[in-house]
Amino acid sequence: MSRNSTHSSSTASGLALSQQNFLLAAAFIMPLTFSVWQALLNNFVVERAAFTGAEIGMLQSLREVPGFLAFTAVFVLLVVREQRFALGSLLVMSVGVALTPFFPSTYGLYATTVVMSMGFHYFETINKSLTLQWIEKTQTPHFMGKAMAVKAAGALLAYSSIWLLMEWVGFGFTAMYLLAGGIGVVITLALWVAFPHFPEGAVQHKKLIFRRRYWLYYALTFLSGARRQIFMVFAGFMMVEKFGYSAADISLLYLANYVFNLFFAPRIGSWVGRVGERRALRVEYVGLIIVFSSYAFVENANVAAGLYIVDHLFFALSIAINTYFQKISDPKDIAATSSVSFTINHIAAVFIPALLGILWLTSPSAVFLVGSAIAVSSLVLCSFIPDAPDQGRETRFSS
Repeated sequence: MSRNSTHSSSTASGLALSQQNFLLAAAFIMPLTFSVWQALLNNFVVERAAFTGAEIGMLQSLREVPGFLAFTAVFVLLVVREQRFALGSLLVMSVGVALTPFFPSTYGLYATTVVMSMGFHYFETINKSLTLQWIEKTQTPHFMGKAMAVKAAGALLAYSSIWLLMEWVGFGFTAMYLLAGGIGVVITLALWVAFPHFPEGAVQHKKLIFRRRYWLYYALTFLSGARRQIFMVFAGFMMVEKFGYSAADISLLYLANYVFNLFFAPRIGSWVGRVGERRALRVEYVGLIIVFSSYAFVENANVAAGLYIVDHLFFALSIAINTYFQKISDPKDIAATSSVSFTINHIAAVFIPALLGILWLTSPSAVFLVGSAIAVSSLVLCSFIPDAPDQGRETRFSS
């Protein structure tokens, strides 16, 4: 091998490592800041703004609107490059968190929530797009597992800081929100300075794209969003309503989930890379059918807690949906399709909580059986994924 080819290989390897470090650092900031907002929200809005169920319901609905509108990211890319867009989104999210305690009124909290959520959802959209563009297909499952572990570490640091600073140091809501938002801003600006602007790969389409050959990816993404809404909204609510779990108990469940992700997510990612997307998703969906069916009839608080943790662990396998898309997609479609898929994933967030909330009043078990039915539908669809997905081999029926 010539000296020039050796140098080129070394340069490419160094670039890939720098890109991975950038993505991991950005992935760490997001939960470090967002987890503080999320953990303190319910107590803050009740104690400082006298929220009732009506106001918190409206706030949570408004929080999901930027996710539903994530497709607009493709239009922002007309004027802002993706790496800058990702960092700008982190800044917006961090500023939204820092401003939260200064507007302790109904409309003030609605406004700061929308600002925070815009940054959060745009970052998640662009971060997914950059990951699929920058990381080699053979490395993507392991890297996504590693990124989940990094996010878990950020969330664990946030939760432990809340306990330490508020219980032992005497920090109040204002100090915690300011600290979390301020740290987010400082680290994001540090990333802006520390990392160069990486060269773009395939030039991305700057328009909305719906391709017929991506139909299976769209369908799996939609069903994934629907299942996740049932878990996020109703699993935790059942723990409180049916089994009397306190806020501290729920926090411990969150911590257990993040500890599992910290240690097992990279291994799960590597396993997905070895066995392939179809087999990994089959394991996830069969597991979720069992978990949701068990939720419907569980009568023991400890068993319910175990199901909650296992449920969260199965969702780590959903990275297989993204690696499947990476294999079948035209590289130029990734940014536009990531934006569209994020909107598709959030369609369920608009109507699932409201519709199933009505069903919950008459039959909580039926809500979880709906989740089982959605998992069954996903299991059927994932069987269409071919052994070796690629452009032109999007499904097992592709010619």
